[in-house]
Amino acid sequence: MLDLRRRQFITLLGGAAAAWPPAARTQQMAARRVAVLLASDDSNMEDQARLNALLRDLQQLGWSDGRNLAIDVRWARGSLQQTEKMVAEVVALAPEVIVSSGSVATATFQRATPTIPVVFALVNEPVAQGFVASLARPGGNITGFTNTDFSVLGKWVELLKTMVPALDRVGLLFNAPN
Repeated sequence: MLDLRRRQFITLLGGAAAAWPPAARTQQMAARRVAVLLASDDSNMEDQARLNALLRDLQQLGWSDGRNLAIDVRWARGSLQQTEKMVAEVVALAPEVIVSSGSVATATFQRATPTIPVVFALVNEPVAQGFVASLARPGGNITGFTNTDFSVLGKWVELLKTMVPALDRVGLLFNAPN
């Protein structure tokens, strides 16, 4: 059931939405609720740009806030307490899908709802963190995009060795809780 809901949403925002004529989209679709939780505050230019890109891309697919989509945006302000508060608010809204930014928010959503589909972004190692079973087949109600997959670290080191043959030591700083 959860996998089916995720597929329905992805189809909804993807090819199916783009395939319908604009006039038919307006008449046939009831408003859908999407909640977005961003890790920073609304003065963060990077998160503002990400949010604007999401809204722009949804609009290009025929989905616009106030017409056939209700978008609830929350800001965690970099605080665990604020994240927990915002997650509770978002889950209470019962959106059809949640867009989650970062590991802390995604982990909090994972504990808060086993049924509402959660699409994450900016999460490192989603498999190792237990958000998804695998990137190819996430399972559960969580799926998303990762910008760093640590299984490719060996390839990065090989590339560094190619560029700097005398390289014999590499260090990596990583904040696991974040």
